[in-house]
Amino acid sequence: MPAGAEAVAVSGPQNLIDPQGLLSRISGQPKMGLMLAASAIIALLAGGWMWSQAPDYRVLFSNVSDRDGGAIVASLQQMNVPYKFAEGGGAILVPASEVHDARLKLASQGLPKGGLVGFELMENQKFGTSQFLEQVNFQRALEGELARSVQALAAVSGARVHLAMAKQSVFMREQQKPSASVLVNLYPGRSLDPQQVNGIVHLVSSSVPNLPIKNVTVVDQSGNLLSKTDESNPSAGLDPNQLKYLQALEQSYVKRIEAILIPIVGPENVRAQVAADVDFAHSEQMDELYKPNQNPENSAVRSQQTSESSTVAGYGEGGVPGALSNQPPLPATAPITTAPPSQPPAPGVPGTPDPAGAEPAIPAKPPTNTRKDATINYEVDKTIQHVRRPVGGVKRLSVAVVVNHRKVTDANGVVSTQPLGETERAQITDLVKEAMGFNRERGDSLNVVNSPFTDMEREAVPDLPLWRQPEVIELAKQIAKTLLVGALILYLVLGVLRPMLKRMNQPPESSSLLAGNSEDQSLQPIPAPQQTPQLPEHDHNYDQRLALARQLARDDPKMVASVIKQWVSHE
Repeated sequence: MPAGAEAVAVSGPQNLIDPQGLLSRISGQPKMGLMLAASAIIALLAGGWMWSQAPDYRVLFSNVSDRDGGAIVASLQQMNVPYKFAEGGGAILVPASEVHDARLKLASQGLPKGGLVGFELMENQKFGTSQFLEQVNFQRALEGELARSVQALAAVSGARVHLAMAKQSVFMREQQKPSASVLVNLYPGRSLDPQQVNGIVHLVSSSVPNLPIKNVTVVDQSGNLLSKTDESNPSAGLDPNQLKYLQALEQSYVKRIEAILIPIVGPENVRAQVAADVDFAHSEQMDELYKPNQNPENSAVRSQQTSESSTVAGYGEGGVPGALSNQPPLPATAPITTAPPSQPPAPGVPGTPDPAGAEPAIPAKPPTNTRKDATINYEVDKTIQHVRRPVGGVKRLSVAVVVNHRKVTDANGVVSTQPLGETERAQITDLVKEAMGFNRERGDSLNVVNSPFTDMEREAVPDLPLWRQPEVIELAKQIAKTLLVGALILYLVLGVLRPMLKRMNQPPESSSLLAGNSEDQSLQPIPAPQQTPQLPEHDHNYDQRLALARQLARDDPKMVASVIKQWVSHE
């Protein structure tokens, strides 16, 4: 083989593995292009990697005021938390993995404040502030704190509280009760139930001294009055709590009836409805009864008083009062003989014989007056009865039960329905009466009907396809993002960088051809002069290479001169 051919065979592999030889053969302009291409590829790869690793931003706070927004952004910068603003600046976005952590840290700093001024207003009191300004600042702080408390509700996005505080007076007649009005701004699609409104009213009333509940008004952003104003009207209707109690009571009866019938007729073969008449009236009754004592012997004696007096009547001195009657009695003398009486004594007088010749009568005792008084007080029967009837008592129950026909399968496997027998219906009726607590005196009514049910065609709800499920869609997005980045990297490496390196590393064909032999030979005609001559892969004969070298020297003498210059410079 000629020496030129050996040089060509050796120079090719050496240049492919020698980067210094590659750069030495590249002129200044191609070298700059290679550097720019490599820089562009590296930048694209870095951008694709950063785009694939970009965090998913979520809303941290929305609809914040400018003051709160500035304070939140300053805190996020101090915490080194990346953030960005949504379109229009209506929300602050942070990475999804740091949303809850950032909210907790900002909440510890009291952010966001919501644009309301609370008791921190009292911290910046100026020297020489008048009593009027202090009172106004205190009222503003109290209103701000109440508004913050109301905003803590899940359905309330914003709130304002206005307090009308009357001036204190030392005269009781001139004192006026304060009043309050609350304006709540609700989230779209949200509403406040009566219990929540009542909670707001009690919250405001309990926070302000001497503020009655009836002086608190709650209004929403549409101007609808939410506070209850019909407390004094007993005919306004049932309270929501009473309606809930009534529904719960009826449902409890329905469940009891169905629970006892389902094991007998099946889960889909019975329907029950209960209408309860409940007494929600508040009633109190007090009776005080007095009963006469029917049996005095068994009666209890409260007190007994007895008094007795006796007076004996004697023969006292008589006469006309005067000086003679007031003289002292003379000394008593006992006569030796007793003179007979001048007149016969009257009958019955002691010492006088009976005219009939009987024995003389016994001297009569002097007359006696006797008086007895007895007072007995008995306990009177007294019954005091205080009855308070419970609220929510059942006055009457109306129950309707429908039972489906029984399904029967004959010997051929045909399913048919048959009505229940009288015995089965009677058993079902008795079971329902026991389950509901049937009371005829109360006026309860029960109606059990055996009727075939109409088969309802259930609408088949198609299952959500796999490709429409949110989890699958999110996973597909992540996979597509990763594949896109990988395909971009693969294309840049294999489609741009690798061909460029091969083209830069490939030696000029003229140098390899001219290295074989420098002798002049006759040029053979080339069929396609427009195409760049290629060396055959397997047939490397001397004549063909010489012809190609001559053709290259004739078409591009500058390149041939450059090759010869390189030979001379490298010896």
